[in-house]
Amino acid sequence: MKIFGVAGRSGMGKTTLLERLIPELTGRRLRISLIKHSHKPIDIDRPGKDSYRLREAGCAEVLLLGHERWALMHELGGAPEPTLEQLVPHMQTCDLLLIEGFKGGDFPKIEVWRASEGQPMLWGEWPGVVGVASDDLNAVTTPAPPAGPLRLALQDVAAIADFALDHAAPVWR
Repeated sequence: MKIFGVAGRSGMGKTTLLERLIPELTGRRLRISLIKHSHKPIDIDRPGKDSYRLREAGCAEVLLLGHERWALMHELGGAPEPTLEQLVPHMQTCDLLLIEGFKGGDFPKIEVWRASEGQPMLWGEWPGVVGVASDDLNAVTTPAPPAGPLRLALQDVAAIADFALDHAAPVWR
């Protein structure tokens, strides 16, 4: 099992890229999983539903099972967020574990960057950025490889998939 990340500041299009990248990778007969980090509060449950009521009643974990999927909700209860290294063992074995977010994690990742958003790049500030996918490669200001990350056209999903597979690192367990 290997790991590869997609990072970038809010609004850069990380999820949009992943929505296009995942079918490209699964089309190559690869089993793909994903861990997504959010800086916002999340709730996959809805008020009034049994699982929500039981979680609110004090359960530390609630596992919800349906005909098509299951989800484990774990309440942090004021504890710090787990690290990526603590979360990975919860994932089943796959060919490639994609990570959205965890931009400070030291694992290989591609940065999604759009000059039009007016935000600085992560490259140079955060570890592991080995590539930059942008809709305007002329605006990317990083040094050229090998000193800087490889630059890829954001619309070239096949090239980004090749890049991810070539640069993915073995997962620690």
